[in-house]
Amino acid sequence: MAKDKKKKSDSKQQKLAEKKKKQETKAQKKEKTKTSKLEGSDAEDVDIDAVLAEYKKQQELFLKVTETVLDAPPKARASATFLASPSNSNQLLLFGGEIWNGAIASFFNDLNIYYTDRDEWHCVTSPNAPLPRSGHAWCRGGNQKDSVFLFGGEFSSPKQGTFYHYNDFWRLEPSTREWTRIDVKGKTPPSRSGHRMTYYKNYIILFGGFQDTSNQTKYLSDLWLFDTQNYIWFNPTLPPAQLKPDARSSFTFLPHEQGAVLFGGYSRVKATVSANKSAKGASQGQRNILKPMVHQDCFFLRITQPAADASPNTPPTVRWEKRKKPANTPNPPRAGATMGYHKSRGLFFGGVHDVEQSEEGIDSEFFNQLYTWNIEKNRFFPMALRKPRTQKKTGASEQRVGRRGRAQANEEELLKQLAALQAGSSLDDADDMDIDFGIDKEMEEPTKPVREMPVTMEFPSPRFNALLAVQEDTLYIYGGTFEAKDREYTLDDLYAIDLGKMDGCKEIFKRQDEDWAGSDDEDDDEEEDEDDEEDDEYDEDEDDDYEPQEKLVSPSKRKNKQIDDLASIDSASTAPSSEFGDDDSEADTVATSVVEDDGLPHPRPFESRREFFARTSAEWQDILMVSLRWKGIQPETLTVKEIKTKAFELSEDKWWDCREEITALEDEQEAAGIGEVVSLTDRGDTGAGGAGRRR
Repeated sequence: MAKDKKKKSDSKQQKLAEKKKKQETKAQKKEKTKTSKLEGSDAEDVDIDAVLAEYKKQQELFLKVTETVLDAPPKARASATFLASPSNSNQLLLFGGEIWNGAIASFFNDLNIYYTDRDEWHCVTSPNAPLPRSGHAWCRGGNQKDSVFLFGGEFSSPKQGTFYHYNDFWRLEPSTREWTRIDVKGKTPPSRSGHRMTYYKNYIILFGGFQDTSNQTKYLSDLWLFDTQNYIWFNPTLPPAQLKPDARSSFTFLPHEQGAVLFGGYSRVKATVSANKSAKGASQGQRNILKPMVHQDCFFLRITQPAADASPNTPPTVRWEKRKKPANTPNPPRAGATMGYHKSRGLFFGGVHDVEQSEEGIDSEFFNQLYTWNIEKNRFFPMALRKPRTQKKTGASEQRVGRRGRAQANEEELLKQLAALQAGSSLDDADDMDIDFGIDKEMEEPTKPVREMPVTMEFPSPRFNALLAVQEDTLYIYGGTFEAKDREYTLDDLYAIDLGKMDGCKEIFKRQDEDWAGSDDEDDDEEEDEDDEEDDEYDEDEDDDYEPQEKLVSPSKRKNKQIDDLASIDSASTAPSSEFGDDDSEADTVATSVVEDDGLPHPRPFESRREFFARTSAEWQDILMVSLRWKGIQPETLTVKEIKTKAFELSEDKWWDCREEITALEDEQEAAGIGEVVSLTDRGDTGAGGAGRRR
């Protein structure tokens, strides 16, 4: 017994000696890394103006706009811009961005185009493209619907010792791939990054962002409007007493039929804390810090255009109006969540919530939930993927439906009748004649097949600052950032989600990040943690059960410019202000599944847009005619086709507006084992039949 105790004691001492040696080695390695970073800083050695001048010189060597097909997707990047092409419904535009590999930052200025119908990436080079940048913003041109406008961004030296902010303004014609720099006289927005832009009629709206100065990051709250018809920047003067958004960056800025709406964002605000918490009373002292703040407020920007006979220099009338806090806001508050725009609603994805601050960095929780923000109802709805419904098989004769099929059938019937007349036969014998229609349907050349892409019932992995684009009714999610200890992962992937069906997440491509050149201290930390756990277990009684818990947060370290002035994150900084009063209780309520009755026809569960319009077409046409007469337009001046088209647009808007509530009803019915509810009246059945169609 004594021998076993001695053996156990010797083993423990040996283990403690090994642990001490590891700690000394780790400390030496950290000191060496710290010294190399200080010695390797390029803050004083790199002339950014000279670097950008060299970029421009190299770019001018391109003689014309050239588009080449890429063998693989473009290089991974963060803080780029991603947009559905306004001139082609099968193209997505990706411009700029940066990537940090742990040692060097690389910036891009290539325009990449993804062809959704061909699954191809193309790269466009131009002699007059904007210089490399990240953190810029762009949007489509409102009334100039085929143009894209870009402003600002940032560039840094390779080791990020020095930053440069742009204040240039560009116009891109996606159809020709041509870039044009817009230089206007008069006052223009100052340089910035992290701002947002949107459009309203003939105006481009720009708000917020930040500037990196020599000693701090300055967040901006100025508002600018660019007139795309008269090429003038306006900086509206707002009344001093008017409520307006605080300075911020990385917020949501979406178009609205009367202006624009703003939600959320991130900034750092000044706060005072005790300098010495261990002391008592006045001896504690105080010091000023910059505390991170995730904004949860919402504003509406109302824009009134000047009179038609006003001079071109007349600015529009603008006014910020504070809205209630949106109901069912994603909890906890998250920074770096991005939002796309689709059918008068926002699509909210991802984000990060900093849950703890320590000397080693910030422990962060990352998200991959997808929400819909109904702008008019000011309410968030969670979205979920659902397995596709099984469709009833139809015969070949039933499959040939639609305008194209009917037209082809009529053409074949006319050709048979013509052949019968030429042969001197009666028209009754036309159906029995064999006609060569000139096209062997078996020999028709099939279209180029698109490769099979894996589809999962899970959203893309957790991330923040993902890039979103919506083309027609499909949401595309590109890249983003994830952090773990000292390492920053720039995700290199692209996914597609059908917003109408929500029947899965299609993986277009996914590549692993293999270019990390930073310190591997995090691996040593993990090994050290494992050693500590082993020691703790060794000291405990062997009979004690050890049950590890699932880790919900990912420890991470932010860049130096983000953590220099940070203190412990106070949860109160992310809470909404008391202005909302009782609105907080409204925000915490669960979304009801009952559709509000506004007197308009409502879609039914499992009913497509076409089916909804087919059932309610007459009602929507009546609603349209009443609306036209109210506006002083006589419906008789429109053709039947125009009336039906406009009526379908009204029904489609209603279908999307009720989408979240109807989806909730479908889920409830599915959980109860109920499939599609079919009305006997709509089917034309007069008697009782068998069970309805099940899913």
